[in-house]
Amino acid sequence: MGLFSKKTEPAHGAGQSTQAVLPDGTRLVIKQQINCLGDSCPRPQLMTKKALSTAVPGDAFEVLIDNATSMEAIPPMMKDLRSSHLATVRADRCWHVYVRKD
Repeated sequence: MGLFSKKTEPAHGAGQSTQAVLPDGTRLVIKQQINCLGDSCPRPQLMTKKALSTAVPGDAFEVLIDNATSMEAIPPMMKDLRSSHLATVRADRCWHVYVRKD
C-alpha cells in the first residue's frame, strides 16, 4: 500500500514565502506549503507535526488536504504542538488548512 513510502514535493519550499488571504481578510505570509494531496491518515498529521517541530514562533504553514478525516484532525492537535489553527478553507477538491506556530 505504501502509506509512508510516497514522497511528495512541497509546492514551494521553505525559502519561498507566499501570501494567503484568510476568510476574515487577514493577510498571512506562508513559510511553507505542506502538500498532502492523495495522502491518508495519519500522514498529513505527521507532516504537519514535523513542519511545526522545526518552526519558530510566528511561522505559518498551509496544509493542502483532500482527506476529510485528516482535515478534521489537524485543528484539535494544534494545542499540543503549541500552535494555532487559523482557518480552514474549502477549495474545489481539497481544503487549505492554515496553522501558525505560537
